[in-house]
Parts: sequence; structure tokens; C-alpha cells
Amino acid sequence: MNCKDYTLLTADSRKVIPGALFVAVKGYSTDGHDYMAAAIEKGAKGIICEYIPEGVDTTGVEVEIVDNTRRALALAADEFYDHPSRKLTLVGITGTNGKTTTVTLLYRLFRSLGYQCGLLSTIANYVGDERYETDNTTVDPVTLNMLMARMVEKGCEYCFMEVSSIGVEQDRVTGLEFAMGIFSNLTHDHLDYHKTFAEYLRCKKLFFDRLPAKAIALINSDDKNGPVMVQNTKARVVTYSVRGLADHTARVMEQDVEGMQLKIDGTETWVRLIGIHNAYNLLAIYSAAVCLGADKEQVLLALSRLESAPGRLENIRGPKGITVVLDYAHTPDALENVLTCLKGIASERQLICLFGCGGDRDKTKRPEMARIACALSDRVVITSDNPRTEDPEAIIADIRSGLQPQDLAKTLTITNRAEAIRTAILTAPEGAVILLAGKGHEDYQIIGHEKIHFSEKEIVSETFKLMLQ
Repeated sequence: MNCKDYTLLTADSRKVIPGALFVAVKGYSTDGHDYMAAAIEKGAKGIICEYIPEGVDTTGVEVEIVDNTRRALALAADEFYDHPSRKLTLVGITGTNGKTTTVTLLYRLFRSLGYQCGLLSTIANYVGDERYETDNTTVDPVTLNMLMARMVEKGCEYCFMEVSSIGVEQDRVTGLEFAMGIFSNLTHDHLDYHKTFAEYLRCKKLFFDRLPAKAIALINSDDKNGPVMVQNTKARVVTYSVRGLADHTARVMEQDVEGMQLKIDGTETWVRLIGIHNAYNLLAIYSAAVCLGADKEQVLLALSRLESAPGRLENIRGPKGITVVLDYAHTPDALENVLTCLKGIASERQLICLFGCGGDRDKTKRPEMARIACALSDRVVITSDNPRTEDPEAIIADIRSGLQPQDLAKTLTITNRAEAIRTAILTAPEGAVILLAGKGHEDYQIIGHEKIHFSEKEIVSETFKLMLQ
């Protein structure tokens, strides 16, 4: 079956047009095989499936039966769009925390060095300057290949991409040819999907197992799982470290709310980001750029000009010397990193942490995040995040189960997130630092199955204006 002989490739029967190739993928709520007849009725001339359902007439339709249609869809998408990843320098980053910041800043850095680039991230996808919205960390393989084909058409040389464990397990990146894979860290997340940490690790490692011999595997050697990631890789391994010896190293010399002084491979440079986790992110960016052939001095200069990705330690200054910090931290490790960073910088100022946990997601991290918030903050406001189909009160009860009796005096619970934000700001003492954790760049809240506009920036701005009246 030659995929290029068809007018369209899709796994969505609603998008089928005459002459299309339809791939019947088994999902978690629906099975594409149930829609094969509908796809044929709409003019599909090719079908890739795992079986032919009883009663489906495939007369005049080219049918290919395979063991795994998810994998087949990815390989078909690669062929249909003429193998675009082979025409780009494709860099993928995987890990629990830091993926979005790293790929976003790599995209900005290489553009500042004069290259045309593409970006595939949690926040948005970019083909050069053109923005495409996204709902998933790693989008479906048809969209992935379509976007990369557009990058090739627009003259992009590089593509920087977040690679999620779910994206690897579901074969969304199968067939793509990566020039580099970057590993940031591995901590507690997505156990609602993977069930066990061992399975989560296996899916991350699979990405490196599949890298070709000519690729580079860039790993954080300070994370105990870093060496595990590359046990079976064919790629050339390069290491980076903020604590020990490695191919590339960085040390934090000093920092304040405006930025930090780093010594990277022996050269000191001032950067506009803060926190040890951002020292790792910037070192990964530097190491990747140097490995890809960029000039070291130019890279260091470009690093000093970079600003954080949206919703990653993003500061908003207000009346009474209050600073609100927006951050996407939604895992125990990420929350601990951000609070540790802010606690060190806040000095004598009161540190207030506002957070919630997403519904229909890993429940085991909820009490742990409460313990971390209370241990590292002067005051804690527990509220909603994206409750989805769960009862927000039940989510908050799970979070509160991690509280110790001595934590109750400094903990406030307000289910409505907008009200919680306003209360945290209006009751904050002069000079306070308020962390709004979990939403970051998101400008919506998911309640039930509905996505509702919800901008923390707007709420903070309105509250600050109220304080000035």
C-alpha cells in the first residue's frame, strides 16, 4: 500500500473525503473499527485495520490488516508527508519537568542565532512565526508529520519537540528520525496512566532505545535515572551536570529575583531566569546547542538574553510590594523546586503558595503536594485546578489528607480558584511573594467536559487594580 496514492490520511471517520486512507485505531473510549463502514460510505479508498468487522463491505477498497494500527498510523503519516523529520534537525526532550521551558528556549535561542525553526510544545506549536494551538504535549502522528512538512516547506532547519511518555507508548513519535534526544529528569507523574513508576520509566527509556546511531543522547547525569535511559541506546551519549562532573557543567554563583549568575563550562554569564531547576534547563539548552555545532560564545550571549517560557516563574509586580509568580508546577518535584527557589529569594518576605490538583489524574501525588507546600511556605491556599469530571471537594479532601495538625493553622481552603487568588492577594502582607501553582500558561479551566476561559493574569491584574482604588 502506497500512502501517497491517497487524497488524505486520517484516523477520524468524520474527516474522510473521497479517495482518503482511513486507519481504524482502537482508542480508550471508541474503536475506529466501528466507523469503518462510515468511512467507506464517505469515499475512503484505503483502509488499514486490525480486523474487518462483521457486515462491513470492503469491495473496491484496498485493505491492509496489521497487528497494531497505532504504529501503522504513525508510519503511514511519515510516508504520506514524505518523511519530513529526515529533512529537519529534530531534537526531542523527554522527562517529567522542564520539557516546555527547554524546547521553548531552544527554539528562541536558535532563532536568535539566525536559524528558521519549528516548535512542538505543550504551550503551542510554531512553524517559524506561525502559531498553531495544541491540546496535548505530544500531538497525534498525522498532525506531527503535517506540521513538520510545513516546517520543511517554510525553510526550517531545526525542530524542537516535547516528547511525552504517553506519546512514546502510543506510537505518536514512531517513524520520526531524531537527531538528538534530551533527558531532563524523572519524578512522580502520570501514574494514573502508566500505573507504576517502572512502566513510566520504561516508556521514557524507549525513546532513547529507538534513537539511531548517528543521533546524540544528552542526559542529566545528576538524575539517578539518567544513566538508565541510555543503557541500550545506539546514540552517542553526552552528559550535563549542575552538581558533579560531566561533559558539560554549570554552577549557580548567585541569584536574586531578577536572575542568576551561572558558571557554564568555566565561563560566567548572567541569565534572566532563576532557580536551580532553570540552571539545569539552561545547561541542557547550552549543551544541546554546542553539540549541534553552535559557537559557544554566541550561545552564552544568547542565553543571557533569554526570558522564561510563558507561565514558568512568570512574575507580576503589584501594590504593597507584592509579587505574584505564575508557574505550571503540577507535580510534587516541580512544586518543591519552585518553592525552594522562591524561599531562597524571598528572604524575610512572606511566601504564600496557592495550588490545586487536576481531576481524573494521578491521585497519589495530592497529599504529597500538600506536605511540600506546607513545609516550604508561610501560608498555603488549597483550591481547584482543572477538576474535569471529579468533584472539586473530593480532590481537595485528597490534598488535605496530607496535612499534619500543625499545618492547619496556616492553611486556607477555597474551592473557587478565582476567589482563592483574590483572597490570597488581598490578605497578603506587604512585600509578600505569592505562588500560583499548577496553571502556568493555561488560560482556561476544565470543569466537567467544558473548557471555560480562566486567566490568572487577568484575575491578578483586576485584583491589583482593586487594591489601588
